[in-house]
Amino acid sequence: MPATEKKPDGKYMYCIIRSADKREFTNKGIGERGDTVDTINHRNLACVVSNSPTVEYDSSRRNMMAHTMVLEEVMKECTILPIRFGTVAPTADAVRDQLLIARYDELNKLQLEMDGLHELGLKAFWFEEMIFNEIIAETPSIRRLRDSLIGKSADQTYFDRIRLGEQIGKAMDAKRDHDSEIILSRLRPLVSRTILNKTITDRMIVNAAFLISAQREHDFDMAIQELDAQMSKRVMFKYVGPVPPYNFVNIVFHINQRA
Repeated sequence: MPATEKKPDGKYMYCIIRSADKREFTNKGIGERGDTVDTINHRNLACVVSNSPTVEYDSSRRNMMAHTMVLEEVMKECTILPIRFGTVAPTADAVRDQLLIARYDELNKLQLEMDGLHELGLKAFWFEEMIFNEIIAETPSIRRLRDSLIGKSADQTYFDRIRLGEQIGKAMDAKRDHDSEIILSRLRPLVSRTILNKTITDRMIVNAAFLISAQREHDFDMAIQELDAQMSKRVMFKYVGPVPPYNFVNIVFHINQRA
């Protein structure tokens, strides 16, 4: 039987940068083959790529780390427009023709908008017992209902317990709105854009991404420190960055196989 013909490598795509010259980077490409990370260029834009089999990459920690390490290296020197994880083009010509040339105006405009900006992420969480005690102390109707259930069986108080849970939930929502506004009103004036992502636990108050210039990052750091000092008995902050602007730019590249 004839040997199976090996499929030629494609180009794994990481991000778009502004560069008229060919660039090469230190980190190796995704796939653990030691592939060089370099660029495909058109005019003043470039796509950062590495050779790769034309396969679907699963979002394992190893693959995600390889992708992220390339982005983090590139963003030390360049404003980057991230490309969706796992994007592989069949050829260098496809990258140049279908992305850099076909979408040049769009990408050039995005580069201008994002120039000098990067992303910071902030999550804020209540200390759960502290917030529950606040709600009980501040809301007499909830306190009376809670006290009325003491010493009674779960079956006997089934509907009252549901009602208590609903009332506590509403009180937590109101308190979350209040506390998140304290936090966000302090930070919004320091940033270019804010995206609020969904809070994913009852304890979470804020799950936000901020687009900020390097010149304002010190002011932002100081504001976080001040908020932490002000709210540290009730709130825990988790602050990350700078990171690639995933929440603000995520280029999706659809291959036209007939092109």
